[in-house]
Amino acid sequence: MTRVIATICARGGSKGVPGKNARRLMGKPLIALAVEQAMRCPAINSGVFVSTDDPHLAEIAATAGASVPFLRPDYLATDSAGKIPVIQHLCRHVMEHEGGFDVVVDLDPTCPLRADSDVEGALAMLTPDTDLVIGCTEARKNPYFNMVENDASGYARLVRHSEDGPVSRQAAPRVFEISGAVYVWHASTLDLGLWGGRVRVFEMPPERSVDIDSEFDFKIVELLAQEMDRNA
Repeated sequence: MTRVIATICARGGSKGVPGKNARRLMGKPLIALAVEQAMRCPAINSGVFVSTDDPHLAEIAATAGASVPFLRPDYLATDSAGKIPVIQHLCRHVMEHEGGFDVVVDLDPTCPLRADSDVEGALAMLTPDTDLVIGCTEARKNPYFNMVENDASGYARLVRHSEDGPVSRQAAPRVFEISGAVYVWHASTLDLGLWGGRVRVFEMPPERSVDIDSEFDFKIVELLAQEMDRNA
């Protein structure tokens, strides 16, 4: 049997949306929604583990059914701390104290519109010749057509350009935004991080890919969640 764990990383501090991981959406804190979703997934059979520096978030997560084995150390709880080291830190603890596992799926609480089928679909894409599956959505702007940067002389140019560049967005190569909704690694490939191995995109629709990073994002998520609830 393939042993699969879920990790959920939720820092207490947030400048864009203060206390966002404890903010309620449709009556429940975001971190609780992520824990409950992980627990609903049949493939996640070896535990749901949360890394947080915030005792309040730890209590919410534990009440929802997750294991919170520690409070995250300060050096992994700063604004500049990367997500991947936090996941690796949590997984090392699980491996050492809870037993081995084969696959880790990370779910971000700030992508609460992710469907259960997105988690299952991303897990199904992790094959022996794939090191990481990342949840993505097609980018609204395309670096081959309408994304620009300033060059060394201060003049704007396309981020990706060629002599015979596309004359329409539809003709440009498809590009994707990482949604943050779901990441899936083999335990043996987690230390490769994001781009050290063979990565595949699990494509999600934009309405399920909103990552809350501002009050504006939260309002969009609330409206979409209400619409999804009406249509359910």
